[in-house]
Order: sequence, then structure tokens, then C-alpha cells
Amino acid sequence: MKPNPHIIAVIGGRECSPGQYQEAMQVGKGIAERGDVLICGGKGGIMEGACRGAAENDGLTIGILTGSDTSEANPWVRIALPSGIGIARNYLIAQSCQAAVAIGGRYGTLSEIAYCLQLQKPVLAIDSWEISGAQVVKNAAEALERLYRELGT
Repeated sequence: MKPNPHIIAVIGGRECSPGQYQEAMQVGKGIAERGDVLICGGKGGIMEGACRGAAENDGLTIGILTGSDTSEANPWVRIALPSGIGIARNYLIAQSCQAAVAIGGRYGTLSEIAYCLQLQKPVLAIDSWEISGAQVVKNAAEALERLYRELGT
């Protein structure tokens, strides 16, 4: 990991298509390859795919969990933080990151996107909500390219 790494959120649903899972893996891999830290909700679906992509490439993954039990975390989370605050943890994810990549998702993802935008953090969206302020991209490669351009690296 590089000194002073960026913390990048990958947000999306616990349920996802195989294609969305692969995109999440590619985003996680790209974050790890750049020496940055991936933060997410720590559960399955998009979160698992992103953590897997990062962990398989020696990346650091952090999962902020809704409950109080670290066993809620997917097996690719390296640091599981049990918040005990339910879906309010979505704000913690947004507050902790410098930028976010949203893939698919439902209302939880929508709330994370909204928090990131309110906090003036870049959001890239792959097959997710189309909201003013979020940049819609086609795939992981485009998301990573725009993400790192936004971050100036």
C-alpha cells in the first residue's frame, strides 16, 4: 500500500447480476493495484465482488457492517468494523471515502450516492442510479479512469 492512500468506496446491492459482480471485482482490483484502500458495507453481492477483486490483488478492504457481529462480513473483508447502527452506516461509508463507485443497487445504494454527493465527493455509476452529479460510466475501466482523474492521480 502506498503512503497516504485514497479510500475509495464501492457501493451496491447485496444482490447483483453475474456481470455486475465481475465489474465490482474489476473495480476492486483497480483500487488495489493503485495501492489504495477499498471501503464498503462489507456484505455480499457488489461489496463481496469488490472486496474479492481487491483482496486477490493484495489490497486492503474495510467493511463497515450494519450490525454488531464481525461474522456478517464477506470472506474478503480484511478489516470488519461492526457499527451496530444499521443502515445509518451508509453515512459513515460516504464520510470515510474520497470518492465512490456505485454498481447496481437499490435504495441503500441510492442513500450512499446521495450522501457522497452532499459531501461533494465524486461518484461514478455503473448500471446504477442516474442522478444529477453522479457520472454515469459504462464499465469498471472507465470508472477507474475517471475516478483517478477526479482525484488528480
